[in-house]
Amino acid sequence: MAATLGILGVLIALISSITLAFQGFKVQFASTKTPVTRLKYPVYGLLGGGILAMLALEIGLLSNDFSLAYVANNSTSSTPLLYKMASAWAALEGSIVLWGFILAVFVATVYFASQRLHKPDALGAGALAIMGIISTFFFGMMLTISNPFEVCTQAAQVGCMATSPFPWVHAQAALEGFGPNPLLQNHPLMAIHPPMLYIGYVGMSVPFAFAMSALMIGSGGTDWLRRTRSWTLVAWVFLTAGIVLGGLWSYEVLGWGGFWAWDPVENASFMPWLAATAFLHSAAVQSRRGMLQSWNFVLVISTFSLTILGTFITRSGIINSVHSFTQSPIGPALLWFLAVTLVLSFGLFATRSHMVASAPRLDSLASREGMMLANNLILAVFTFVVLTGTLYPLIIDAITGSEVGVGRPFFDRLAVPIGFLLLLTMAVGPITPWRSARGAVVWARIRNPLRFALAVTAVGIVFGRRSLSVVLAILLGTFVIAVVARQLWDTSRRRAESRQENLAAASLYTMRSDPGYWGGQIAHVAVAILVIGIALSANLSLRNQVQLTPGDTTRFAGFDLTYVNTFDRVESNRFVTGALIQVVKNGRVVAELQPRLNQYANGRESVASPDVRGSLAGDLYLSLRAIDERQVTLDLFWFPVLWMVWAGGFLVSVGGLWAWLVRKPAREELTTTGQPA
Repeated sequence: MAATLGILGVLIALISSITLAFQGFKVQFASTKTPVTRLKYPVYGLLGGGILAMLALEIGLLSNDFSLAYVANNSTSSTPLLYKMASAWAALEGSIVLWGFILAVFVATVYFASQRLHKPDALGAGALAIMGIISTFFFGMMLTISNPFEVCTQAAQVGCMATSPFPWVHAQAALEGFGPNPLLQNHPLMAIHPPMLYIGYVGMSVPFAFAMSALMIGSGGTDWLRRTRSWTLVAWVFLTAGIVLGGLWSYEVLGWGGFWAWDPVENASFMPWLAATAFLHSAAVQSRRGMLQSWNFVLVISTFSLTILGTFITRSGIINSVHSFTQSPIGPALLWFLAVTLVLSFGLFATRSHMVASAPRLDSLASREGMMLANNLILAVFTFVVLTGTLYPLIIDAITGSEVGVGRPFFDRLAVPIGFLLLLTMAVGPITPWRSARGAVVWARIRNPLRFALAVTAVGIVFGRRSLSVVLAILLGTFVIAVVARQLWDTSRRRAESRQENLAAASLYTMRSDPGYWGGQIAHVAVAILVIGIALSANLSLRNQVQLTPGDTTRFAGFDLTYVNTFDRVESNRFVTGALIQVVKNGRVVAELQPRLNQYANGRESVASPDVRGSLAGDLYLSLRAIDERQVTLDLFWFPVLWMVWAGGFLVSVGGLWAWLVRKPAREELTTTGQPA
């Protein structure tokens, strides 16, 4: 039943997507003013088909329908409920279904927003047509080369050996499924992290579709930017949170004692985030000053293309080998789609740029728009660096067959100075006046924050934080935070004095008066906290490896660690072997940690699962390297103030949420903008 429902859902969505694309362009270029409600049935069909396909896959997984090949190869009857549900996007075919489902939801939101205008909407109709084309590609893949609803026609003892794409053939259900990848059922974040990333990826299709629609009808200006602001912020917030959750998952599951390794999978989500961040900044400049119009088209095309590139990198098999990439039809299909997207979108931009790019020139580089342009260029360089480091080994492998690696030193060597430049623009840019800034005005706004940052840095140096990267991170990070705090304090104090309000109410009003600006400032503070946390935890961390027999005690990072015993236990979906480690500090037992190895069903490899004692001072992180009856081998890590990394990362998303959700007070209440003149 799940196979029939799933194929039916995909077929409905595919036919609706094709219809939406044709009808959308027809409405966009209709000589009569055709309402966008003409697209109602294709949109409803696409949404209904996407929901039905997603539901069918979940039904198959939750009911242990091993006649469905995807279920037989990616789930077991003993898989816990949470991971069964998450198995829907744990493998390639299921993740494409999730892509299509989320895209269908975004299409519906665009349609409803366009419908609420109650007037003909050529821009919205064109955007829906573009999204119809994108939907056609993904639902077309589901029906052909990435079909998660294939029926198992020859079952193995575990899993499925042969399949058929036709749901009406005689099915042979496997007795038991093979189960999800052990790494993907080792932590509940697997149920949250991928969908959040996908919402971020797919959400970027909305500003892209509106930009293409604006180019087609030769409509420049800020209309397409204004209308897509909420979708861009939603996508950016989810992409940010997804990246941070991915780092947390890596930290708590992989046992290598880190959260970011410049891995191609990590870079695949980081590149569109960098481009989208640049787009958010330049969109603000265009909205305020009408500048950077062409640049915004380039950025939004780049951002969407990088989401397709990210899908290609993570879903084509090319990370394992360029040879596995060529053996799979999905990789070439995604690559062709990316190439066609780049050629057509940049080609359209090249032919229409003269119609949409008449923008005022920059009055002075010493201005807020000048600082934002600098910020954009730095982000673009950062994106190019990550793109080069990610693709270079793959290109060399494809051309010469040689395996070359671009390791962490390459990324760190370039990313660290770029990151410090970004911090500098984050500190000075938002307090620089528009059009042209006098040095005396800027100096008055940064003078005290700079003194504060220098004082904090000096204290850090006195207490031994003398690594150059740590010193610069503290100096620039504190500078950013102090500039924002000074700006909020100054603006709020003036309002509190003029209105006889308390300072807290005045501060809240100030931040509500311009949610876009202050949402950005929250994000800047968060990035500063994040950078300081990364610098301190990376440069001041301690590492060691020890071998202990039962009863042995070792001293590490001010803790006494005693190996008490081994333990074995059977859980619903795995067999666990671990070591009980008693942690003592200053003569008091503060924790009992259990680093362990998890063995999953069907003979799959063991997965090390570290145990962490977190505190404001830092994380004590124990990872099991080897264990037998006589001794245990442990990797020991101490990461100071690692909480700053997670707090800063999630606070970046809060900044985006503030800009998206907070509404300005009623006009009659407004007396200040909350910004400097």
